[in-house]
Amino acid sequence: MSWLWFLASLVVLVSAAPKKDGRGVVVCYVGTWAAYRPMRGQFSVEDLRPDLCTHIVYSFAGLNSTSWTIRSLDPHLDLEENYGKGWYKKVTGLKKEYPDLKVTLAIGGWNEGSGNYSALAADPEKRRPFIASVLRFLKDYDFDGLDLDWEFPTQRGGAPEDKENFIILIKELRSALTVGGYILTAAISASIDTLASGYDLPRVSDNLDLVHMMAYDYHGSWDKFTAPNAPLFPPSDKLTLSASLEYVLRNGIRADKLVVGVPMYGRTFVLESPSRGVLGESSITTQGFQGPFTRTDGFLGYNEICNELRTGNWTVHWDNTSLTPFATTGNRIITYDNPESIMHKVKYAMGEGVAGIMTWSVDTDDFRGDCALPGQTSPRDPLLQAIMIAIEESLYKKPTTLPPTKKPEKPEPSSAVQLCLYPSLYVVLALITYRFW
Repeated sequence: MSWLWFLASLVVLVSAAPKKDGRGVVVCYVGTWAAYRPMRGQFSVEDLRPDLCTHIVYSFAGLNSTSWTIRSLDPHLDLEENYGKGWYKKVTGLKKEYPDLKVTLAIGGWNEGSGNYSALAADPEKRRPFIASVLRFLKDYDFDGLDLDWEFPTQRGGAPEDKENFIILIKELRSALTVGGYILTAAISASIDTLASGYDLPRVSDNLDLVHMMAYDYHGSWDKFTAPNAPLFPPSDKLTLSASLEYVLRNGIRADKLVVGVPMYGRTFVLESPSRGVLGESSITTQGFQGPFTRTDGFLGYNEICNELRTGNWTVHWDNTSLTPFATTGNRIITYDNPESIMHKVKYAMGEGVAGIMTWSVDTDDFRGDCALPGQTSPRDPLLQAIMIAIEESLYKKPTTLPPTKKPEKPEPSSAVQLCLYPSLYVVLALITYRFW
């Protein structure tokens, strides 16, 4: 696909989420703590894009390990009581303007750990009040369902029995939620080792409406070398999206229930000496650098990355093996995804017949359009727009596996600015050219 076609698509095709035979799902996770980020990284309900999402997942609720009930992790933000901001009802209220939108509530997440969920799943006397509380919670705040983000069964304080108990938990949840007209989804690992130890995949598929596979965090500053956060290829490397996708489809997840995750963030690395502009260089373990908005070592949101690239201090490279970009300056490296790499992932996944794509998370896309040129027609949320374009093309054109994109092995120092700004410049040309096709 040429750059001209990509940019014409960006202007012409982006619209409400496409659907064909139940496919074209776009699941938009939002990490609500983004409400507290500084400056232009602060995210609000008004920044959500229900026109580009079929599902919005509010992240996260937690588990009360005394009463074994679902609870708000941030009552001031989530609830209206005691002069709270009432985000629960504000987000579910988006359905008034977008009646086809589904808004679900995620429980769990990385910070919640695994131990309490292991105990919950193992004990019917704990599951009973939990399920009853979930039904009340969803009704009180008008959510359309629950997303179970137990990270991860059998891991991080879990138990070997979690694999079976996870099935018991979701089976009981599904039974109760279906009666109430609610949906049940779950976020599962993309690590083949964790998938094998923690999930009975055929029964996971049978007892969920959608299965969200988190195909990112394959590499990061915890490694001793630089590598892509979310490599697409090669499938022979089990730490790639293609390998994870092949594994879950071969081992029991139905394609029409699978939603493949792509990241709206990158991973950062610090080297002992200046980078040679290649991946695989030795890095200082656990010492990735942070950005001004997310302020987390080893992590940068795409909005932080694209603003960094605009400074002209970075050299942008393209890895033809993983089909992802990376950027270098001195002894610092960022591995990340941009609209081009996102489209490669989406087209590959949709070509395998999956239900759709999910993303973690929309609050780190360039949701303010800071990296767009003045006057650009569609300046906001370039990664989310790329997802929509790729899904649209996959559903209504013959899906193809894209060949590796050829890029210079050693781009000029100005390439960071070129790669960030040229696509925006081409939008004007694309609009003109499109009229003559």
